[in-house]
Amino acid sequence: MATDAPRIATTTAGLRATEWRDDLLPAGTKLTVHPLRTADGAAVTGYLFRKGGERSVVCAMHPREIVVANYVVPEILKGGAAVWILGPRTVGNDLRLEHETALLDLAAGQSFLRDRMKFENCVLQGTSGGGPLAAFYCQQAALAGDRRIKTSPGGRPTGLDKADLPAPDGVIFVSTHLGQGRLMMNVIDPSVTDEADPFKTEASLSAFEPDNGFQSPPESSHYSLEFMERYRAAQRERVARIDNAAKALLARKADARRRLKERRSREDAVLAAYSPIFQVWRTDADPRCFDLSLEPSERAYGSLWGANPIVSNYGSVGFGRVCTPESWLSNWSALSSNAGMESCAPAITQPTLMIEYTADNSVFPKDADAIFAAIGSRDKVRRRVHGNHHGKPVIDGAPNGQFVAGQAIRDWLEDKRFV
Repeated sequence: MATDAPRIATTTAGLRATEWRDDLLPAGTKLTVHPLRTADGAAVTGYLFRKGGERSVVCAMHPREIVVANYVVPEILKGGAAVWILGPRTVGNDLRLEHETALLDLAAGQSFLRDRMKFENCVLQGTSGGGPLAAFYCQQAALAGDRRIKTSPGGRPTGLDKADLPAPDGVIFVSTHLGQGRLMMNVIDPSVTDEADPFKTEASLSAFEPDNGFQSPPESSHYSLEFMERYRAAQRERVARIDNAAKALLARKADARRRLKERRSREDAVLAAYSPIFQVWRTDADPRCFDLSLEPSERAYGSLWGANPIVSNYGSVGFGRVCTPESWLSNWSALSSNAGMESCAPAITQPTLMIEYTADNSVFPKDADAIFAAIGSRDKVRRRVHGNHHGKPVIDGAPNGQFVAGQAIRDWLEDKRFV
């Protein structure tokens, strides 16, 4: 008896398959480019799409990607709002990225749109990792300067206490995950026994060992509850080990700086200047991507990186692959990062729309439940739309979720009188 072939996930990491086509932009759309300076002097660039006459603007930013071609742009323009896409200071890698300074990037755009462009309403929009950033911004913007985070997890002064952080008027989340730290906690491979040698493995903790329930792709694996409990605990332990190593590197640097104040030495000068870079291997191993019976949904087999776990787990490109101690602690550590939905979203009081995709292989049903429950606003709406992490249909014949999500955004903007 014939059976349907398993559905296989396509690669969506790095905001792939999110772009719009030129013919989808409404007639008369104009794009202007605006170089800005942040409160700490960094250079960022904003891209403003508008037809003219809009009183509200939807503002999107991702902490490490430029989303100028995001599919929500033409959809929002059709509804009568302008769209602002802000390129962050750090694009495509984690060497200099810290979420605390990314808030200053976001703030520069908010000030520009209100003070110079005179928009009446600014609505933050976060796609994927842009969602936790938007929630983090709302949390810090709601606080008086002296109550904001003054130092990053890596110990750097944030400048948030002195910065102008204009509060948004509304928030839109699209395929938002729990935060880069929680994402990493769920995907990191706990069977790694030596950070300096990614080939050293504890087989009893590997999601890719047949003895633990793994099946050859794209057949769904089957992991036991006992294995999953050990697996999740070991993931936390690995993150903690990397945290401790990062903190030790920062402590060595801080000690050298203290000694330099007392007595100059070449050795301490070198240690004080040294900025180590390290690799984090094997970061694509969330069992939910390979065992479709875990938190069942419409998703296809595989992760955001596709359906070959060997390539995505051992390949040179992956989440958090190249870090500094500061960037690991601020961005990728669930134990140290300040930018998580569960910790930041309770501070959101603005009207909020959350769109989740029902075939998402990065935001699973329990994740979406936790995110929506964490949003503090009394005025919040949740829409479920079929599609993968970026809204593309997984089931043959299903509508394009990007267009369905666009209509949901337009309806919400109209209902909240932003247009």
